[in-house]
Amino acid sequence: MGGLRKLAVSFVVPGPCGVAVRDRLKHLTAQDERVLRAVGEHQGALASRDLKARCADGLEHSADTWAARKRDLTKESSSRIAGAITKATHDQWALARRCQAAHIQKLAAGINMLRHRLSLPIGEKGTKRAAGGYRSKSEWFRKSRRLAMLEDRHATVVAEWQAGRVRVVRGGRRLLNTRHHLAQAGLTEGQWRQRWEAERWFIGADGESGKRFGNETIRVTPDGEVSIRLPAPLAHLANAPHGRYVLTSTVAFAHRGTEWADRITANRAVAYRIHLDTQRGRWYLTASWQRPVVQTIPLEAARARGMIGVDTNADHFAAYRLDRHGNPIGDPRRFPYDLSGSAGHRDAQIRHALTRLINWAVRAGVAAIGIEDLDFTTEKTREKHGRRKRFRQLISGIPTGKLKARLVSMAAEHGLSIVAVDPAYTSQWGAQHWQKPLATPHRTMSRHDAAGIAIGRRALGHPVRRRTAPPPHDRRDRAGHRTAQAGPGTRGREGTRPPTTDQPPGGPSPNGTRKREPSASNTVRDAPSTQQWVQHSLTHTG
Repeated sequence: MGGLRKLAVSFVVPGPCGVAVRDRLKHLTAQDERVLRAVGEHQGALASRDLKARCADGLEHSADTWAARKRDLTKESSSRIAGAITKATHDQWALARRCQAAHIQKLAAGINMLRHRLSLPIGEKGTKRAAGGYRSKSEWFRKSRRLAMLEDRHATVVAEWQAGRVRVVRGGRRLLNTRHHLAQAGLTEGQWRQRWEAERWFIGADGESGKRFGNETIRVTPDGEVSIRLPAPLAHLANAPHGRYVLTSTVAFAHRGTEWADRITANRAVAYRIHLDTQRGRWYLTASWQRPVVQTIPLEAARARGMIGVDTNADHFAAYRLDRHGNPIGDPRRFPYDLSGSAGHRDAQIRHALTRLINWAVRAGVAAIGIEDLDFTTEKTREKHGRRKRFRQLISGIPTGKLKARLVSMAAEHGLSIVAVDPAYTSQWGAQHWQKPLATPHRTMSRHDAAGIAIGRRALGHPVRRRTAPPPHDRRDRAGHRTAQAGPGTRGREGTRPPTTDQPPGGPSPNGTRKREPSASNTVRDAPSTQQWVQHSLTHTG
């Protein structure tokens, strides 16, 4: 085992703590849309101004500066709207701060890899664990210049991090850059402008427990009536008392509708957000709320009824069911998905594959699903893999973060737990110990199927290999038993072995004779090969 890194301990992933459902606002009148656009533009401008102030504060932010910004926004909206805007601003700033830290880590990984490869002789071959030197002097020179560029970029980002300066784009940096590539995106300038403005609108409100239906700003009744508390400058557009505007559209959440109705009936907090899908020309209302964190079951309880090991790949999930002793049951299962096309198509493909996987796990009667704790943050750099562009595209296409989040939330609804295991050597050891033994004329075993078995066994706490090699024959008494075998409490462990003679189906032959002579027992080591007796498993030798 020399040279192998230490494996991390498997653990049960904590369950989700939030819920979000969405429904379409249908049959809106022209006046309804004008009011929604006016509210979105007004509050979006306030959000942009507040974000600019928060970024200017940097690390000097305090509770006093937060309160001052909220007071300024309250004059042009309301205290509740101002609170929602400032909270969204802080969340956006914190997200940009985390992305900045991840960018620094990625630059540092690339710099370390470049320094390592530049220090090696030209043409030196690499290994599976470490990259080798560069192929030519020209490549070495180009990489040395890239190292200088990355070091300069790293120093700039580190200085911004220490100063608390982040770069945030309301509406998204990707959509902003699309403005310079309208032909490639298939958009006109007017279409891009509509999408850009809609993304920068702000029509949302945080919930408040104890208030009517759980929200004072955007209120939804149990009958589905939606009303909005207008900001002060737009109060003249109200069509209901107390500066409210009631939409003609009603909502009915098909998914988790009962849970949502129970919350608003009990006046518990529910947050709402209204947004426009410019591509479809549709308005949507999203309701979200928090709930107590789903308590994870102990690891031993998750292993009690077996496990399903899942190997994540670029185009499918390879799954295998195992009993609690780590023995494969049945045939491998594969759940394909296609990650090409738009983001919505990719997300739908992931959800469909996970739904099929979870339904199979429920039918199988297991309590948990074992999955690798994958993170390719440091593996996708061009400095490490060099010219292996296809491999970099492969690992970049595996949706590790979104997959884990969706799998945990979807599995929790069916009472399933997720056990995360260390991904080291699962494919290599799975193929070494399980691919060939389980392959039959009627069963095709791939490397990914064998990796699913390795993941499941690791989640169950068993070693990946099936059984260790037995001790030599001349040292059997003093070498001990196999190191991987059934435990002392396993039923059937001390049972008698099958008879050593071949019998026809249904028992012995009618005349009571054996079809072939028995062979000598291995328990009597000095018996000649011509011996015609077999020691009974229950008798003792003197």
